[in-house]
Amino acid sequence: MEEGENSGGAFDGSYNKLIHQEDSEDDNTLYSNQEKQQVSISMVRPGFHLNHHKLLTVSLAVLAVILLAVDVGLGVYYNKLTDGQGTADIISEVYKLQASYGTAIQSRDEAKKQLASEISNQQLTKWEIVHQGTRRKSDEKLSDTIQTEISALKSHIPMIKEGCRHCLPGWTFLNSVCYYFAFSDDFSSKSWHEAREFCKFLGGDLAVTDRREKHLALIDLINKYQGPAGSIDHRRGFWIGLTDVEEEGTWKWLDGTRLTEGYWDNGEPNNQGNEDCAAMYPRNNPFQAWNDAPCRHELKWICQRTPTSAS
Repeated sequence: MEEGENSGGAFDGSYNKLIHQEDSEDDNTLYSNQEKQQVSISMVRPGFHLNHHKLLTVSLAVLAVILLAVDVGLGVYYNKLTDGQGTADIISEVYKLQASYGTAIQSRDEAKKQLASEISNQQLTKWEIVHQGTRRKSDEKLSDTIQTEISALKSHIPMIKEGCRHCLPGWTFLNSVCYYFAFSDDFSSKSWHEAREFCKFLGGDLAVTDRREKHLALIDLINKYQGPAGSIDHRRGFWIGLTDVEEEGTWKWLDGTRLTEGYWDNGEPNNQGNEDCAAMYPRNNPFQAWNDAPCRHELKWICQRTPTSAS
């Protein structure tokens, strides 16, 4: 029994030991698997970081190589620049640039001087054009005056030829009357009374244009010499033998005959400023050729006298 118990006890002990060993093995196996998993996890993460660090290291190395290459290139370029021949070439180029710059500045200054000269010449040309234009207008005016005088003389020649037979030298025979016109600039203008005294000295008196034919003939001759005008120019008048000095508003010829038909300008006679003497003016419209004026004014004049053949 004891042996059996012992054997049984031994068996139980062996069994328990075996069970305990299996449990231990199971526990060890569980722990071993957990450790393996931990080991595998711990082994994976450091590896990933290692690869990342390697990539970063390689990139830095490449960058360092590039910087080194750039540094070497700059050093070589600097060595070339600091080389004696390179410096000489640079200095030579600088001198060339300075020379080109100086030439450009000189050319610019010369161009400015030339421009200023051209502007001055242009202004001078403009002034000369204005001057020549003024001269041209003056010459044209003089030419027109000469042509007018030529035409007047041509038309006057027959009267002068006829006057040589009937009138004194310098007088014009017109409508059977001898007339003297103070056209020449040699005669200074005179007052009405001075002009009448001049005519009397020559054996006549101021002209009496008491008929239409006489008036039209005289105004036509005046227009040919003076040029007709649209309005009366008070400096271009000719005294005639008509006045209202005896009675204001009653106009009479020098022979005492009262005026029956006058050829006054519009609004005339108006007796402004004691205008008691009549004058004839060159006009486009011969029926508006008279104006009253103060007898003291100085104008040209027209004398008349009887032809010598009729005396």
